[in-house]
Amino acid sequence: METSIPTHHKNVGTLIHLSTFCKYLFPFGNFIAPLILWSAQKRNSLFIDKHGRDAINFQLSILLYFIALAVISIPFFIYFIVSAGEGSASLLNNGYINDPSDFADLGGFLITAIVVGVLAIGLFLIEVITVISAAVQASQGGIYKFPLLINFIKASAVAETPDTQEDSSTQEQPTM
Repeated sequence: METSIPTHHKNVGTLIHLSTFCKYLFPFGNFIAPLILWSAQKRNSLFIDKHGRDAINFQLSILLYFIALAVISIPFFIYFIVSAGEGSASLLNNGYINDPSDFADLGGFLITAIVVGVLAIGLFLIEVITVISAAVQASQGGIYKFPLLINFIKASAVAETPDTQEDSSTQEQPTM
């Protein structure tokens, strides 16, 4: 835990992580709010830049995992719906089970739904616990190592600090 990090930077880092909970207030709030805070403050500190990149990368990673879970599970659900239509006309037409074989046809569907539900709840809990842990680390001046993180946004090649911004006219610019 570094003591040389100003309290303002620790507070901004904490707020960046906690702003990911804005997704419960408005759509895509978990991307928009941290992105705005990070964009406004990333030039002030490498600490804020690191926390902002990590928060956005983690939210993108979680989104990717939820999309992968949906893409993998949708064919199973479609299969069970189609196969239920072949043998369980009463279930689809009447909305209730007349025959014990109707209930047996639902077994695979229920197992798939339970597995997908447990995985989705697990991802949700990992996200909430990880965001809170990262916010606590940021408030203490530390860097949190996110599990399941995919680095979509990488650190810039030339990191500018407030001290080096004054000498940026003499510094070589990277060529692409």
